[in-house]
Amino acid sequence: MSHKFVPDDLKVPLSFIKDKYKLELLSPEVAELDYEAVVSSRERLRNVFGENTVWPADNLTLEDNIKDLERHFKEYEQRKAFTYTVLSISGDRCIGCVYIEPSFSPNYDCEVYLWVRDDELELDPALYMDIQEWIRQDWPFKNPVFPGREISWKEWKYLRPEK
Repeated sequence: MSHKFVPDDLKVPLSFIKDKYKLELLSPEVAELDYEAVVSSRERLRNVFGENTVWPADNLTLEDNIKDLERHFKEYEQRKAFTYTVLSISGDRCIGCVYIEPSFSPNYDCEVYLWVRDDELELDPALYMDIQEWIRQDWPFKNPVFPGREISWKEWKYLRPEK
């Protein structure tokens, strides 16, 4: 990708608050909460970024998770991608995550992925709708895509060029 993901003058949102949850930048400070949410829902999460992916592995450790969160935070600092933790309003429970990444398909300017833990699945439709609106209102993207939601994994596989 030869162009910047977001303009230099974009003030990247640091949070997003709704009635039942809030989003904050994903960072190592929430590693234990995030890890608990990930391992509680690992089977279903293997379909967040594609069909039957390997993440999260059965042997994922807290240390592995911390490294992932450090990588995501570095992507934020470099303005290459933006990952948010979805927390309870009190901030004591991780409900899920939202990922905003550059699209490798020339048809879209960003890819958005999101998940909620298994015991909070009733929040998924609201989170999905809220994130769609947030992307439209607070981000510079004109043509985002939500792979696995708006477009099937099979169709996405054919649209997205091989890495």
